[in-house]
Amino acid sequence: MFFEIVFLLLSVPVGILISKLARDELKQGEKWFKLLIISSVLIGAWFYLTGLYYISWTMGFILIVTMISLIKSN
Repeated sequence: MFFEIVFLLLSVPVGILISKLARDELKQGEKWFKLLIISSVLIGAWFYLTGLYYISWTMGFILIVTMISLIKSN
């Protein structure tokens, strides 16, 4: 479980880096990022309930990176 938490904590600097490097692209694709946030929550919850935890951790990483990138780009 330690590695999963470290994996999720690494998503914060990755999200900040993406928001700084691709600010213009993030503004153009804002609706797609919102769709990615919603789909990663739903897919992550589904796989958590079915017992495939590694996919839900991956969806959590995608969720955090996308949210931070979207928030920092505005």
